[in-house]
Amino acid sequence: MTSATVERSAFLRSKLGGLPRPFWALWGGTLVNRLGTMVMPFTGVYLTQARGLSVTAAGLVMGLFGAGSLLSQLLAGVLADRIGRRATLSGGMLATAATMLALGYSTSLPAIVASMFVLGLVIDVYRPASNALVADLVSPEERPRAYGLLFWAINLGYAVGMTAGGWLAGLGFVWLFWIDAVSSVIFAVLVWRAVPETRPAVQQSAGGFGVVLRDRLMVGYTLVTLGVALVYSQTMTMLPVAMTKVVGLSPGQFGLAMALNGVLIVIVQPLVSGWLGRRDAPRTFAVGVAVMALGFAMTAFVHDTFGLAVTIAVWTAGEVIQAGIAGTMVAALAPAELRGRYSGLFGFAWSLAAVLAPLLGGPLLAVGTWALWFTIGGVGLVSAAGILLLGPAIRRR
Repeated sequence: MTSATVERSAFLRSKLGGLPRPFWALWGGTLVNRLGTMVMPFTGVYLTQARGLSVTAAGLVMGLFGAGSLLSQLLAGVLADRIGRRATLSGGMLATAATMLALGYSTSLPAIVASMFVLGLVIDVYRPASNALVADLVSPEERPRAYGLLFWAINLGYAVGMTAGGWLAGLGFVWLFWIDAVSSVIFAVLVWRAVPETRPAVQQSAGGFGVVLRDRLMVGYTLVTLGVALVYSQTMTMLPVAMTKVVGLSPGQFGLAMALNGVLIVIVQPLVSGWLGRRDAPRTFAVGVAVMALGFAMTAFVHDTFGLAVTIAVWTAGEVIQAGIAGTMVAALAPAELRGRYSGLFGFAWSLAAVLAPLLGGPLLAVGTWALWFTIGGVGLVSAAGILLLGPAIRRR
């Protein structure tokens, strides 16, 4: 065996070794599921082109999806603690598959409305269960790397799924629904067969989220997460609008620049996750959020594709820095028997941000690009300061 082969093997062990086999089953299922996630990026196109809804009607229908997603995280958090992580994740994926097909074959407005609401309710049920599973399966020292690898799988799968979805949509939207459904079933079966139930035997008697909401530290961390999520959610709401309508980039130019985000994550994140995981979690998270805030604030000065690519590179660097840390801190704050609920509240912050981001970003963009991006940058910096203030209490926990 050559020295280069030995070095390569040692490198792979350092990046991929030390994690239990059930984690890799969860990782593989997540990758397959994200590879098949083709419907949601094209939902607006499907509703207006294939089903003939007006833009206003499509917006209202997608708003119902958002309402379902708000309830989803809270419900899934309770289920993960009460009936188990494996049952919640697998059940959520099977429900997602069935609802995807129902939406794909719905032709009447009532059926479309009902399917979209239920889809919002079930599509992300897996997230609190998945986060709790990682915390249950992986040692505290390895959690930043494990959460970072899941983040990497999600981004790799989404990038490939987006590319394939755009091509398949031209052949017929029904293909997107079937592929999404099949990938959800594969995820459900893989987890059910290869991942053990990890819910602690001793159960917390308190129902719902009362016990979580009484944890002031977790509530504070959730507010910080909401701020971070409001910043990042602009990538899917106001950033495309601002770049195409105000700056004047074509959709192709915008898509080319945005591809840089996925490329950088896929290349860089596995290389640095181990090193970042050994740093102080609150400080590392704060640095990542501050860098991300800087990147979005710089967007106020973008006038061409190159300028947009520079800002994307900056906020992607911030995203990579804090990606594996967020779930790690939730796992550290949560008692083992309440990890589902704590992860559900964490996910709720992201769902709420997805609803609030366009409601806040739209009026700010109407004032001017500087108003939008400087405000978003300010929200990010406040969030970074917030996690630094919470840092001592997080370390004690």
